[in-house]
Amino acid sequence: MCKSRRVSTKVIVRGLVQGVSFRASLHERAIHHRVDGWVRNREDGSVEALLQGDEDAVRRVVEWTRFGPPRAKVSAVTEETLVVCPRQRGFRIID
Repeated sequence: MCKSRRVSTKVIVRGLVQGVSFRASLHERAIHHRVDGWVRNREDGSVEALLQGDEDAVRRVVEWTRFGPPRAKVSAVTEETLVVCPRQRGFRIID
């Protein structure tokens, strides 16, 4: 059996993503999939997240960001795979 590799991905989610529980929902989704990292609101109205963990688990969380929670209206998701990134422990919401 082949084990997936650990990856680090940064996503920026644009649209109606602040004030709709996007960060809290992403936090729950990341914990559920055992993905480490953080999520925060950006001044431009978007949401930014760093996701680290098993490649398949990170992929599932990134796919979720394309829709988000029920009240969100995602218009775009920018995804960047990071080659060098300090290892995160747990998942947190940054205010």
